[in-house]
Amino acid sequence: MKHTSPLAAAALAALSIVLSLAFPGGSAALVAAPPGRDREVAAFALCKGPARMTCVVDGDTFWYQGLKIRIADINAPELGHPSCAYEARLAEAATRRLTDLLNAGPFTLAVEGRDTDRYGRALRVVMRGGESLGGVLEREGLAEHWHGRRGDWCVV
Repeated sequence: MKHTSPLAAAALAALSIVLSLAFPGGSAALVAAPPGRDREVAAFALCKGPARMTCVVDGDTFWYQGLKIRIADINAPELGHPSCAYEARLAEAATRRLTDLLNAGPFTLAVEGRDTDRYGRALRVVMRGGESLGGVLEREGLAEHWHGRRGDWCVV
């Protein structure tokens, strides 16, 4: 396996930032991850418009390298069609936090169980340093563990 030098990784990271500013709709350039276990790296922004390559849809769905990914181990509040004002606020916070987590450094996409869901989205557990980023969202109260069905965020 070929490793990227720290200087080359820094140059690619700088290029990614420049390109993410040039393409604010979510078409960010991929950069090489520094040596280590987690290899996936990109500059994520909120998805806007029909062209989606690398961007965040909501707290449990994002696009990476043109692949739509549903985080397999969590369910987050709906951003597009919230059932109440509380769910809308929580969905916005979950979406911002997922964007921050994905941008915080290299990550791994793991298949655990089915490869895709009934909507054709890739089902992946997103890991960093062996820890599920979905688990981070759960602990912060921004998502729930996936039990095979959506929960109700509007029950008080």
